[in-house]
Amino acid sequence: MNAHELFERHPGNPILTAGDWPYPVNAVFNPAAAAYDGQTALLARVEDRRGISHLTVARSANGVDGWTVAPEPLLAPADGIESEQWGFEDARVVWLDELGRWAITCTAYGPAGPAVFLATTEDFDTVERHGTVRHPEDKNAALLPHRIGGRWVLLHRPKTEFGGGRGEIVLSRSDDLVSWSAPEQVLRPRDGAWWDSLRIGIGPPPLRTDHGWLLVYHGVKDTVAGDMYRVGLALLDLDEPTHVLHRLPTWVLAPLADYERTGDVPNVVFPCGLLHDEASDEIRLYYGAADSSICLATARLHDLIEALLAAPRET
Repeated sequence: MNAHELFERHPGNPILTAGDWPYPVNAVFNPAAAAYDGQTALLARVEDRRGISHLTVARSANGVDGWTVAPEPLLAPADGIESEQWGFEDARVVWLDELGRWAITCTAYGPAGPAVFLATTEDFDTVERHGTVRHPEDKNAALLPHRIGGRWVLLHRPKTEFGGGRGEIVLSRSDDLVSWSAPEQVLRPRDGAWWDSLRIGIGPPPLRTDHGWLLVYHGVKDTVAGDMYRVGLALLDLDEPTHVLHRLPTWVLAPLADYERTGDVPNVVFPCGLLHDEASDEIRLYYGAADSSICLATARLHDLIEALLAAPRET
């Protein structure tokens, strides 16, 4: 582990590549993660050799190796639907106990731009498509697992360049998962030369802890060599998640390994999946490396929370 990072890379990284797929593809990356039926299920973004992405499930008993990849996509563009004709990207998955189903939020991409798409599944074998819930341009979306104040909460990132917005994390609320309120600010990029100064977006769905919602997010810095994607942490109030309690000043994972620095999009670590083992307190963070492969990094939840609580309180 790098002395300055809180996450430790799995020595078997990358744990999944295009070569593991049962059909020809260009790259696999940015996976959602779920603990389901005694296994780990990853919902991977799969870019085909046209450059268009779909979502396919890979399953493993231990979440590390021995993966079985589904022979067909779980979610792929449907003929005749313009808003998704250029693919589905970067899923997040969360269990909604109230509905007894997994909710999949992902980016549907079409001529109008990226939009937030909602689907649900009971078994990761079949999927029910609910359609666009936030219209272009909007992406990087995940639901909280239960209602807050009687309403569902969706974190997302509209492309808001008016009013000073520049790639920030917001949330919207809904009574029915169909109609959503106007966005409310949660977290903004930091000014100046910070590692997360260009834009930010959520990683996996936030994890509920005793101290608040653990928010793992990606931050981007514009460099002379191109954009650099790193991973940061914040802690949100359980009852009012627009209230940021703490935000770690430093990143917790950066593109340092060769497989993170070299690929279709160099210098990218992009997490979309997180699983917490309560017995061992282990956090497993599943992420895309250089838009080319799927990797795993681990940490202890206690260590992440301890670091956050020691960070300055947000004002």
